[in-house]
Amino acid sequence: MEGVSFAVEVRSVNHRHLDVSVRLPRVVAAAEAALRGRIPTNYARGKVDVSVSLAPGSTLRAEPEIDREVAERYLAFADELARERGLSGELPVATLLALPGVARLVEHDFDPDFASEALGEAVDQALEAADLMRVAEGANLDRDLRLRLARVDGLAREIRERAGLVVQAARERLRKRAEQLREETGLLDEARLHQEVVIAADRLDVTEELVRLASHTDQFRTVLDSAERGTPVGRRLDFLLQEMLREANTLGSKASDAPVAHRVVDLKT
Repeated sequence: MEGVSFAVEVRSVNHRHLDVSVRLPRVVAAAEAALRGRIPTNYARGKVDVSVSLAPGSTLRAEPEIDREVAERYLAFADELARERGLSGELPVATLLALPGVARLVEHDFDPDFASEALGEAVDQALEAADLMRVAEGANLDRDLRLRLARVDGLAREIRERAGLVVQAARERLRKRAEQLREETGLLDEARLHQEVVIAADRLDVTEELVRLASHTDQFRTVLDSAERGTPVGRRLDFLLQEMLREANTLGSKASDAPVAHRVVDLKT
């Protein structure tokens, strides 16, 4: 329709399911169902708000209309009451227009087929623009996640290097304790000492946790590498993060060394 244009705004945030909200001017309300049907082609999930309004300068405006017959009857009633009761004064125009049924806004007729077609094209353009912004945002998130994964790998490497020193220190403490007991009692149970060393080494060994953590970070990268436009991967990444945190918690429970504990805190963060 010549002289008529619409402004379309699309907003979206993350959501577990697809939740679509469409707000339209009343003159094109009949196009809501058709517009809703366009959203799933661009969004598999998320909370999507589509707002349509008449663009500034659009000639499609509601026009005021006066029911003169009703207005004349109000004036006649006012004159009649004034004569009967001996009242003075006239009914102001502003008061008359505010009375029920005198004035109303009449909207122009609007072709519903044109509304569906024209609005559909406008909404498609807005959805495409929003999708381009999502892609750019996703690229930024991808870079940030990879930097954090590199930090996780670095902390894991530091923990692995420190863990070997912790086991050696534990063995040395046990040997010194055994030597002290031998000096005090003259007895030394080599078998018992060996058993204590093995138990301490096993309790402090974090190899298994570090291997699983490395596996999770590799899977995380694989998911990022294989992510395709329009395919949600957030839930899978969230599960991997839970498993990574599980390994970090286990590392923390085994940490009997302050530097290792500090790195585990950084890892959890």
